[in-house]
This record gives sequence, structure tokens and C-alpha cells, in this order.
Amino acid sequence: MLVGLVIVPFALGLLALLVPSNRLRPWLLPITGALHLALTAATLMSSPTSPFASLFGGWVRLDALGRLVLAFISVLFFLSSLYAPGYLRARSERPNRLFCACMPLFLAMMTLILESHHLGLMWVALETTTLSSGPLLFFSRSPRALEATWKYLLIGSVGIALALLGSFLLAYSALVSGLEPSLLFEDLVRDAPLLSRPWLHSAFILLFVGYGTKMGLAPMHSWKPDAYGEAPGVVGTLLAGGLTSCAFVALLRFVRIVQASADAAFAREIMIAAGLLSMAVAGVFMARQRDYKRMLAYSSVEHMGILVLGIGIGGEAIYGSLLHLLNNGLTKGVLFMSAGNIHRAYASKLTHQVGGALQRLPISAGLFLAGFIAITGSPPFGPFISEFTILNAAIQHRQYGIAAAFLLFLIVVFVGMGSTVLSVVQGKQTDQASATEYRDTFLTVAPPIVLLGLVLLLGVYIPAPLESLLRAAATTLEPGR
Repeated sequence: MLVGLVIVPFALGLLALLVPSNRLRPWLLPITGALHLALTAATLMSSPTSPFASLFGGWVRLDALGRLVLAFISVLFFLSSLYAPGYLRARSERPNRLFCACMPLFLAMMTLILESHHLGLMWVALETTTLSSGPLLFFSRSPRALEATWKYLLIGSVGIALALLGSFLLAYSALVSGLEPSLLFEDLVRDAPLLSRPWLHSAFILLFVGYGTKMGLAPMHSWKPDAYGEAPGVVGTLLAGGLTSCAFVALLRFVRIVQASADAAFAREIMIAAGLLSMAVAGVFMARQRDYKRMLAYSSVEHMGILVLGIGIGGEAIYGSLLHLLNNGLTKGVLFMSAGNIHRAYASKLTHQVGGALQRLPISAGLFLAGFIAITGSPPFGPFISEFTILNAAIQHRQYGIAAAFLLFLIVVFVGMGSTVLSVVQGKQTDQASATEYRDTFLTVAPPIVLLGLVLLLGVYIPAPLESLLRAAATTLEPGR
């Protein structure tokens, strides 16, 4: 099962290169999503202790954290794959061969990240996600898309290079202590109390900066506004909900090692500082933002900060952070897909040219407005529950300053984001509303409607199997709690 989860999308990506029809090729994407979702369900239903739960000497295995995020990634990709044929039909003037090949490859590499328990293999998978998603960013082939793609590749490569150096230092920390160097996470967690403390600290800082760059944490976020601003809506969904979540999982692997070394306070201080900084930066740049797709990029910077802040606070906030990973990814799907529909209709991303979207595209604009309400932590949607859990944990731990800053930044983001969203959906239609003949179709609104339904569900009820996955993953990040 573990190998099939990687091989199947990889093979279908190669098949997409061979299919000659520009019209039929996009339908390989829903097939890929459906097969991956079926394999994921079968994997999750199998016993974690089965003989096939660990392969290649422990290099590939699926722990509690991997099982949780794999389920999320598979659902997100499946719904995105249902959106893709409708989007590509509206962009029929563009060849889609490379697009349809890179999306399954991107899924395969995200899956491999979650299954990798070897530093080198995980690093290779993360680097390959950068290479496979680059052509997706350049789909529109405009000068701005080219600039965004190069910035994404260059900054991402610098980040991943720092992560590689951090991995070397982590292995060297074992060598300095007279241990047999190993790149398997289980070995590093077991030997963590014996690792050289200075080298371990140096390694974690480099790894945090490296994988934090892939997440888009401030101040390593500079690739995000351009990349998300130019990416097609479905690609923005997979970047904001998929890639950043996988990079977060990679970072959490190293957090476990530092925790096992009995030096958890060192990692927590870094994560709390980075989390609050990301939220502050997002709030500043979101104020008076006139490009609604770039606004979503800064929203992603904010929520990556919330994720690491929750882990830094610890206790029940770890559960809240993992729940927020799901809520953020699903809600970002609603926002990016609906924003992509609005962009197709108006041929503009600027708020002074886009207005009255509720009249022009009532369904997409309604989804965009609902997504804004959800992502800013308003009840009864899922992000309210996960953000409240993190806030409550900070108060219980008597971290009142952190709780106050958390609330302040949430309010700043709400005001800044709200001014942009409301200017897009409300008011009279601008002259730009007649720029294209695009209208909402079933394929372009059904997936974000389902995503919004899932976000609403997580705000009122968490199914027992999901609750079990969340608790099991949270326990691995803070054993004994």
C-alpha cells in the first residue's frame, strides 16, 4: 500500500504525457485522485503494526502524524482534481500536457514526504515537490508568472539547501558524541539524549529556517505573494493546503528529536517567536491589500504562524495546531478556487477593477465571502474551534502575553482581510465585469462547496475516526501528556 500510494500517481502522471487529446487528458486527474483516495482509505484501515507498515529497513513507514496528514492530503487533492477539468476547459487556449503530468507527480512526492522516515529520502521528496510544482505556477506563461516561478524555485532551493546542511549537522551531532551516525528518525529520537547539544541546536535552527521557508513562515515568506498571486486557483489550493502541510510535518519530525533530547524549551521558544512574527507580518501586509490573490498568500503566512505557535505553546495547543492544519487547508481550498473563478470572470486581481462579484458570480462570490468568515476564525466554522483551542491552552499555561498578542493579530487580520474581501463581493459591478463571458459551472463550484461543507462540519462535530487520528498524532509530539 505504501509503495502504491507513490507509484500510482507517478505512473498516471507519466501517462498524461502520452495522452494526445487536450480535452480528455484532464480527466486523468480525477482518476488519480480517486485511486489515491481509495488506497489511502485501505491503508488507514489496515493495522499500523502489519508487516507492510514499514518498508526498506524503516526508510518508509506511516506513523500517526503521517496517517493524519495523508488522509487530509488525499481528500484535498481529490476535490482539487474534480475542479481541474472545469478550470482547464475554461483555459482551453493553453496546452495542458505538462499541467496534467505535474499534478499527479506533485501528489506522489507529497505522499513520499509523509511516508519518509529517513532524512535523505524526505529531503529528496521535498525538493522534488518544488520542481514538480514549478511548471504549475507558470501555466499562464505571463511575464509575472515567470518571475513568480523563478522566485519560488530560487528561494525554495535556498531553503532546502539550508535544510540539507541542518541534516548533516544533525548526523554530525551523533558522531561528535561517539554514536553511530544514522539518518533514520527513529534512531535519532532514541539517541537524542546523547546527541551533542550545541550541534543539535545549530542543526535545528538551520532545519527550522529551511523547512520554514517551504512553509512560508515570516521572514522566509517572500516567495508566497508572487507565487500564490500568479498560480491558478487549484494550484494555490495544493500549495497552501498541501505543500505547506507536508513541510510542517517535516519540521515536526525534528521537533520530536529536540523534545526527546530533554531540551523542548529551546524549540518552543523559537516556534512561539516565529509564530507571532508571522502573524504580525501578515497583518501588516494585509492592511489595504489591493490584490485579493496576494491577500490569500499573506493569510497563509498568518496561518503557518498559528501552526507553529500551537506547537510552541504545547499541551492541548498541539491538538489545536493539528486540527488547524486541516481547517486551514480545507478553507484555503474554498478561497483559492472561488478567487480563481472571480479572476476568470473579471480578468483582474485588483480590487479597484473587481466589484459587485455577488451579482456577477453569486455562487463563487458567496463562497469567497464564506471562506473569509471561516478563515478568520468565526463560528461555526472549523478554524474557530482550532484557534480557540490554541488560545485556551495559552491561557491555561498562564502565557497571557502570548494569548493577548494572538488575539490582537487575529483582529488586525480580520479587519485587513475584510476590507479587501468586501470590496470584491459587494457594491455595483465594475466595467471590468464584462471583460469575459465566464460563468460558474458545476465543476468549478461543486468542489469548493464540498470543502466549505467539511469546514462547517469540523466546526460543529469531529468524527470519531478523525478524533482518534488527531489524538494519536498529538501524543507522538508530546509523549506522556
